[in-house]
Amino acid sequence: MTAEFDALLTRIRHCQTCALHLPLAPKPILQADPRATILIAGQAPGRRAHDSGVPFDDASGDRLRSWLGVDRAAFYDPARFAIVPMGFCYPGKAGGGDAPPRPECAEQWHSTLLEALPNIHLTLVLGRYALAYHLPQYRRSTVTEAVRHWEEVWPRYLPLPHPSPRNQAWFKRNTWFETELLPKLRIRVDQLKPT
Repeated sequence: MTAEFDALLTRIRHCQTCALHLPLAPKPILQADPRATILIAGQAPGRRAHDSGVPFDDASGDRLRSWLGVDRAAFYDPARFAIVPMGFCYPGKAGGGDAPPRPECAEQWHSTLLEALPNIHLTLVLGRYALAYHLPQYRRSTVTEAVRHWEEVWPRYLPLPHPSPRNQAWFKRNTWFETELLPKLRIRVDQLKPT
């Protein structure tokens, strides 16, 4: 990692831009290294990730690692996986789940950070906010529609439903996701592991 990249991560981790809009103190949570080959573009850290400081440190992370066919050690290797959510801090609750990610993160940090990740060969796009940013052609589509048309952007991108246990009904209705899409994803992830 270069000194310039380290300085960028330090600035992000000390960001206070959204402090007045967050229910808890800002605590940007991300994982990045210029050597990473896979980018996980999610929504925003949940409360458990905020408390632990570790992205996807919950049942959603367990499911996501299962989808990828990797263990925790591989998943948390920043030289392999960059984890860059649309909002870096826990946004609080809204309705029946978490609030949307604060838009300031993407506006302030994403273009610079993504340019500093030159080795990304696969971007996993989780949720509608990440979809609108990374795959704007699907901005008016539902996540389900985007995931159904995954082959249109494969192998550079892969739209995914959120791996939350709250989406159990979605997984039951869309059995093709596990039988058709996930085997191809695991092969691609294996192809992109460090040699």
